[in-house]
Amino acid sequence: METGKQKRVAAIQRQIKRLDTQLSDLKQQSDKLSRLRLAVFLVGVTTAVIVLLQFGVWPWFFVSGVVVLAFAVTVKLHRNVEMARQRFQIWRAIKETHLARMTLTWTALPPAADVAVPPDHPFALDLDIVGSRSLLQLVDTAVSVEGSKRLAAWLLETNPVLPTALDRQAAVAELVRMPIFRDKLTLNATLATEDSGEKWPGRQVLTWLNAQTNGRSLRSVLWVLAGLAVVNITLLLLYLAGGWPPLFLISWLLYGVIFALRFGGANHPIFEDAYFLEKSLRRLGMVFHYLETVRLGDNKRVQAVCAPFLDVAERPSAHLKRVTRLLAMAGLRQNPFLWLLLNGLVPWDVFVADRLNDCKQDLKSRLPVWLDAWFELEALNSLAALAYLNPDAIFPTVDVAAERPFTAQAIGHPLIPDETRICNDFQIDELGAVDIITGSNMAGKSSFLRTLGVNLCLAYAGGPVFAQTFETRLFRLYTSIRVADSVTDGFSYFYAEVRRLSGLLAALDDEDERPLFFLIDEIFRGTNNRERLVGSQSYIKALVGQRGVGLIATHDLELVKLAEDRPLVRNFHFRDSVENGRMTFDYLLYPGPCPTTNALKIMELAGLPVE
Repeated sequence: METGKQKRVAAIQRQIKRLDTQLSDLKQQSDKLSRLRLAVFLVGVTTAVIVLLQFGVWPWFFVSGVVVLAFAVTVKLHRNVEMARQRFQIWRAIKETHLARMTLTWTALPPAADVAVPPDHPFALDLDIVGSRSLLQLVDTAVSVEGSKRLAAWLLETNPVLPTALDRQAAVAELVRMPIFRDKLTLNATLATEDSGEKWPGRQVLTWLNAQTNGRSLRSVLWVLAGLAVVNITLLLLYLAGGWPPLFLISWLLYGVIFALRFGGANHPIFEDAYFLEKSLRRLGMVFHYLETVRLGDNKRVQAVCAPFLDVAERPSAHLKRVTRLLAMAGLRQNPFLWLLLNGLVPWDVFVADRLNDCKQDLKSRLPVWLDAWFELEALNSLAALAYLNPDAIFPTVDVAAERPFTAQAIGHPLIPDETRICNDFQIDELGAVDIITGSNMAGKSSFLRTLGVNLCLAYAGGPVFAQTFETRLFRLYTSIRVADSVTDGFSYFYAEVRRLSGLLAALDDEDERPLFFLIDEIFRGTNNRERLVGSQSYIKALVGQRGVGLIATHDLELVKLAEDRPLVRNFHFRDSVENGRMTFDYLLYPGPCPTTNALKIMELAGLPVE
């Protein structure tokens, strides 16, 4: 029987096939219109030349007008088809990426967003939250840089807040039921970055918006130059009419001096990146226009996020249109001849800069609000897409008053493919408990620790978790799994691990209403066996009974004896077996200490001498 996910994969594959058919049809239409454009041009030019030679100028004017009109119509039709092709291609790419996320085809996913994480972050690197083949790369569907960073911040949150997490979860749950809305928003946002192929850079737009300007002095210069321009043109016309001396040369010289001294250098920065900004804001207007016109139904949480776009009196897209028109006018500086002609006649740049100053002041309080809503929506959409593409995932119950600190059934790791993912049941009965996980190499201890940590990150971010049931209190998360030495800082591996574990104890002692959930892999592996055992026993004793819960994976079977006189210590293990000369693992969690080890088995199977 097909699972819900398999049915969804099949449905998306059918959509891709239909899109391929539509793209093929559009390609044929585009080729026909391209040939038609060429034919209209060649026939039109030939006809116009013949008419000019045979019948004179007036018939030529009429025929040329008809030719230009016919050519313009074919160009318009061709552009419409090409735009449709572009949209269908993006739509197909969105569906292909959905499939890649469902099957964990990493090479077909967009690269992971570049997110800076401090080296002392409590869990980011240990749980593969960011970086290549990370949780962020799997989940992130945002087209804007800031949307990706917001999602990363949610997943990396070290101090989760319950009302915030629940509000996000409610919004994500609504967005799961709105796949067309999510994909169309991605489509329109992708069109805003199609030329560059990179994420939309909100910071650059906000930097331009917050740049200092001096509107008052600019307005006074505009009035002076506008008056001189009227005098210049009047004197020029009088000179051309005859009888007047070339006085316009004097006024023009004065005009040029004032223009150069008061505007030529100081306000040039307002035109910097005008081409980029015009294109970015114009296409961003497409995103805003979609959010203004889309029907959201009775999805109250989504409506609350989109509220800045639903005010009819304050249409964001209308504001952006005014700015983009001015930026297009500023972009005329790219044509030196036209720029010189315009500014020679009228104070074109001063007028554009003055109007841009006004628009910037108008947008300063508005655009950040609109962008913030869009970034929030992109981050929420990413979590909703994860839930939609994994129908078996559920929304967790996060409750500070939960009977048990943590309970999960059939919990699995989202970064492990479905066909190889093994799920386990696990629960923690009370605060202060420490569970010791033993087992052979490669049996699944580290993966299980990461499974718990990753799903907690998703739960507190407001997203789905990969389990059949999942109930947890609100914890702070701290891990010590992937510890590394530092040559540049002069830290040995052992000292780096000691610092990490010391930080864990400090976090455990913090006066915080949220208990600590800690995950430790191979405690004190950087020292000798005797000292490791003594240090590990002492450390675990210090953890037991504190305001926190956690798991420790280890090869030291001596540590399992701590459960004999400490009720809050429990033992679990993963098993292995040898079949036909090969190590096999079932990756299932069993109660009690591990009855076997496999280090010598692995050495023997690899051909190493074992006595």
